[in-house]
Amino acid sequence: MRVPGIIYTSEKLMRGMGEDEGPRQVANVAHLPGIVTASLAMPDMHWGYGFPIGGVAAFEMEEGVVSPGGVGYDINCGCRLMATRLQAEEIRDRLQALVTALFQNIPSGLGSRGVLKLSAKDERQVLTEGALWAVRHGYGTEGDLEMTEDRGVMAGADPEKVSDRALERGKDQLGTLGSGNHFLEIEVVEEIFDREAAAVFGLESGQICVMIHSGSRGLGYQVCDDYLARMVKHIHEIGIPLPDRQLACAPLNSGRGRDYLAAMACAANYAWTNRQLLMHRTREIFEKTLGMGPRELGMGLLYDVCHNIAKIETLPVGGKDVRLCVHRKGATRAFPPGHTALPPAYRKVGQPVLIPGDMGTGSYVLAGTQSAFTESFGSTCHGAGRVMSRTRAVKASRGRSIPKEMADRGVIVMASGKGTLMEEIPEAYKDLDEVVEVVHRAGLSKKVARLRALGCIKG
Repeated sequence: MRVPGIIYTSEKLMRGMGEDEGPRQVANVAHLPGIVTASLAMPDMHWGYGFPIGGVAAFEMEEGVVSPGGVGYDINCGCRLMATRLQAEEIRDRLQALVTALFQNIPSGLGSRGVLKLSAKDERQVLTEGALWAVRHGYGTEGDLEMTEDRGVMAGADPEKVSDRALERGKDQLGTLGSGNHFLEIEVVEEIFDREAAAVFGLESGQICVMIHSGSRGLGYQVCDDYLARMVKHIHEIGIPLPDRQLACAPLNSGRGRDYLAAMACAANYAWTNRQLLMHRTREIFEKTLGMGPRELGMGLLYDVCHNIAKIETLPVGGKDVRLCVHRKGATRAFPPGHTALPPAYRKVGQPVLIPGDMGTGSYVLAGTQSAFTESFGSTCHGAGRVMSRTRAVKASRGRSIPKEMADRGVIVMASGKGTLMEEIPEAYKDLDEVVEVVHRAGLSKKVARLRALGCIKG
């Protein structure tokens, strides 16, 4: 190990780590060339490909590397939270109709296809322009871009570095939710912890919000797969033995490393466009189902932030500002008050941090802190984190009616396949309250509001 491994956790969460290989993976990441300060893991950490999910690692630009396993297969998987002018009591009698309309009109599930069929030219524009492409074509507003991390576009994207297979997979999946843990959820603000920050974010008790969790679909998966294959083939070029072949990587200043970053940026831009389209369609469905106009509904984007990405950022290390390549795999950016990367409206309180839980729980809104900026490369957790494999979750849910169980908890759930609900049972995840309490007490982000799930659609 070139640097220490640090895991942010609690005694309660540690008890559930017994069979998980996540801690070993934290140690493995610490072997990589050019790693700075420490290999980190957030309290939602669990086993992943190469890097643990919940892992954070930063690398020097000259001596460091970029690793697809440190980003993940679903490049720029992330969350988007929309706030409305509605109160929970206003939609109580229409909730079932809303969930049904969303499920019927938003494509979800493995391999789902959207209503848009992109031409080759349009797809390449999506890969370079990101969410701006959607806004230019009438699927949103300039204000949506303002409230999206990096305004919904990552610089340096080059479609020529994306394989034909990836382009083929991406041409008709825009505006689709996907499968697994991806979801679209109607939520109500249940508790406010920081009134000043909540007011700045436009949140109040009893308010209806919508959370979208999705990513770059088949295109992003294929980009990761393509570049992992190339890097594994040339793994000897790193010049050091790696403790795990899944840590295959390339020097940041090499042609292969630059090619991956250019292709990864394309997938990130695709994901931002995808969530922008999903949000636009959600607005339309709410307006039609409730018989409301845009002004009355007031559905606006609070923020969109990704949690599977490698980004070139300037961060403090040893008292100096240093350019680094920060890998966040199942970890969320959490920049502090005053940072110029934040929308001007939020600079007083810090970046909104969106932390989804399991389908029976809801979500948290946190705010970024200076401590995260100096201690964890501006990063915090990204969700509850699994404690059961999907296979084990399916076995544990046999003979049960998951929709009925969710209904008994006050949550309407609809999914494309029965298997998805079995894989995503609440007990397959860590205690979200405990995970958030860890990062709050550690100072990596502060609690602003807790949202309770009312209705959820999944793939």
